[in-house]
Amino acid sequence: MVKPHPTLYSFRRCPYAIRARMALSVANITVEHREVLLKQKPDAMLQASAKATVPVLVLADGTVIEESIAVMRWALAQQDPEAWLAGDEAQTQALIDQNDGPFKHWLDRYKYHVRHPEASQQHYREQAEQRLADWEARLQAHGGGLVSPKASLADVALFPFVRQFAGVEPQWWDSRPYPALHAWLTRWVGSARFQAIMRKFAPWEPDQPPVLWTLGAVP
Repeated sequence: MVKPHPTLYSFRRCPYAIRARMALSVANITVEHREVLLKQKPDAMLQASAKATVPVLVLADGTVIEESIAVMRWALAQQDPEAWLAGDEAQTQALIDQNDGPFKHWLDRYKYHVRHPEASQQHYREQAEQRLADWEARLQAHGGGLVSPKASLADVALFPFVRQFAGVEPQWWDSRPYPALHAWLTRWVGSARFQAIMRKFAPWEPDQPPVLWTLGAVP
């Protein structure tokens, strides 16, 4: 039997899940939402995706989308009222590759430096900063966005990771000379859409009634 809505396995604070929910929100997609405990992943999610990381979107016809950028692109293909896909594709993909590759690599070591004693937390932070300096220059050059003055897929895909970076040492972050990045991040985190997609849910249990969530319902 075809289900009426896609099923979304998500974790509230995960930056990959955040960017997927942002795209589902702007596309006004209703999902059956399943909040996941990362230390106790449900069998239904593991059966749908051997990758075993969030987000996982199971479409109404059973198709599984298990990469966050693919979830974003699927959602925006349904509806893209703010033209997030209109940005330069080559620049957008290059920025996503920078973020999901080297920046995420150093971010994880910066945040969890105790697990990586081969170098100091400061060293990891400095490596990640090399990307931040580039993104600061881009924001200044484009007047507010990473690839254009308007919000694009690149902005939505990257800001959850910059948010995570900023949260490691907030006072240090506030002192850094990144005026465009600070304003950009504050704008995204303070947006009604971000606040709406950060709604809290209890962990999903297989025997509970479906939790339908229209992510586009922004106050």
